[in-house]
Amino acid sequence: MTAYAKSAEAIARLTPEQYRVTQQSGTERAWTGEYNFNKAVGLYVDIVSGEPLFASSDKFDSGCGWPSFTKPVEAAHVVELRDTTHGMIRTEVRSAHGDSHLGHVFPDGPRDRGGLRYCINSASLRFIPREKMEEEGYGAYLDQVEDVK
Repeated sequence: MTAYAKSAEAIARLTPEQYRVTQQSGTERAWTGEYNFNKAVGLYVDIVSGEPLFASSDKFDSGCGWPSFTKPVEAAHVVELRDTTHGMIRTEVRSAHGDSHLGHVFPDGPRDRGGLRYCINSASLRFIPREKMEEEGYGAYLDQVEDVK
């Protein structure tokens, strides 16, 4: 089992936008994130801790302007918290080990896939293509990144 953790080195490598989103609970502008239109097969991990978060096979086009997923690859890697900022009541999503702000989860996802929409900032993620997953230590998740057809 790999130990996923937040480190000063990882924080120092973040771009200003990645820092603002993950460490200050920011939100990138809609339609600007590098993974919004990504259709490649692979795994999305926390930019800070490297913990596996979402599989490409659970990604869908929600039309909201941010990458959207139906579920995390491991529920234990995602923490949900009540968020009452901006005059709304929402559920914030953070990584369990890195404590990175990822985005929010909403109950308006595809009904046939559980009904949830994890609306996630690209700035909080790093994408690992399927062909690199084994060498980067994520081989255990290969069965979760197959194309869903």
